[in-house]
Amino acid sequence: MQKLLLYLLFLWPFIVQSQDLGIDDPIVYTNQILDPNVETVILTKLSEPSDPVPLINLQSKEQLQLTFDILKPTHEFFQYTLIHCNSKWEPSAMNQNEYLGGMYQGNITDIKSSTNTYQKYASYKCVFPNTDLSITRSGNYILKVYRNFDQEDLILVRRLMVIDSKVIVTAQVNSATDVRYRFSKQEVDFWVDYKNYFIPNPFIDVKATVIQNYNLSTSIANLKPNFVNNGQLVYNYEEGNLFCGGNEYRYFDIRSLRFFSMNVADKYIDSMKNAVLKPDMTRAHLAYYNQFDYNGRRAIQNKDGLKIVEDGDYALVHFFLKADHEISPNGIYIFGELSDWQMKEKFRMNYDVSKGMYYKAIKLKQSHYNYEYVTPSDIGNVPEHTFTEGDHFETENDYDVFIYHKNQQYNCDELIGYLHINTNTNKK
Repeated sequence: MQKLLLYLLFLWPFIVQSQDLGIDDPIVYTNQILDPNVETVILTKLSEPSDPVPLINLQSKEQLQLTFDILKPTHEFFQYTLIHCNSKWEPSAMNQNEYLGGMYQGNITDIKSSTNTYQKYASYKCVFPNTDLSITRSGNYILKVYRNFDQEDLILVRRLMVIDSKVIVTAQVNSATDVRYRFSKQEVDFWVDYKNYFIPNPFIDVKATVIQNYNLSTSIANLKPNFVNNGQLVYNYEEGNLFCGGNEYRYFDIRSLRFFSMNVADKYIDSMKNAVLKPDMTRAHLAYYNQFDYNGRRAIQNKDGLKIVEDGDYALVHFFLKADHEISPNGIYIFGELSDWQMKEKFRMNYDVSKGMYYKAIKLKQSHYNYEYVTPSDIGNVPEHTFTEGDHFETENDYDVFIYHKNQQYNCDELIGYLHINTNTNKK
């Protein structure tokens, strides 16, 4: 019986290739966590784990690495697959055999249990593309991770990009040209040199996306060139390419839960480890102050054990924001990579009138964290810093520019150009 089960387990990926893979399921094609036990999801390039942009080159040996924790002591069986998307992150019309090679799904078999931790969990890791699953076309992809071969039982979704470089992108980041936003917003102007690549109709077939600090909630997508000049596409707007400058991120350090660490006022243990942060204050009324930060990201490390992954414990982190009155009727959210760059309910703070402060306790893994406080804007579920952090044109930020071209033969958007630029290292 055991041999039969192992044999069926080996054959199962080949069997499901011929079945409906649920590609048209009505899921949102954005980063999301659908299982409440999933924490600390990280998708990065294997060779550059500190780079937050999950981007690899087509037909290269580059790989991406996905890691996540399940807050259960037992191991589960997960699979993953990739779905090609257009520049708007909608599923492409192609079949999987037109952009994937080998099997259309993989098994996640690298599993480690936590050791010496109050919070018991299992840490999962997979690396792809690999010999079993390869990518044959550039563009946007979503990675779907699901349980027991059932794509209806999704646990998480991540976005990633594969590039086939055909054009050269240059850019500059400056304070806004429009005087109304001169001191609060940053303008990202860029140019695309396509002299060595044929684009018959650039105004229709080329689209650009710009992302600040890899915060997908504020990305500017589907930009069209406003000029075409001698093999160069010009994106030099006054409003269409503006980003709020924001402020340098706040931070705290819980890489050690035993000893003193930055911006942590107290540590104690009850049913689990706790870290009480020093109370914060709003900064909207303050002048800009330059300080080093990680632009909203985190660095998963621990100084209390030998192994970064398995020895890292979870702590209940207590956040406080002082305020004489409620700042926004729409609520205050703790925001950054720690919240998946989303205003999730679990990160919404509660206001205590008697104490004159907002409060929230959140379970987080040992790490060095950047974060900020935001409110929802009036135009939708977009984070706004105006009342909590302030917006400054001097703020140091990262920007990533993506250039897409529509392949008429396959009716899909291919990623043909990319540039990373920092406000401190402008270039054109």
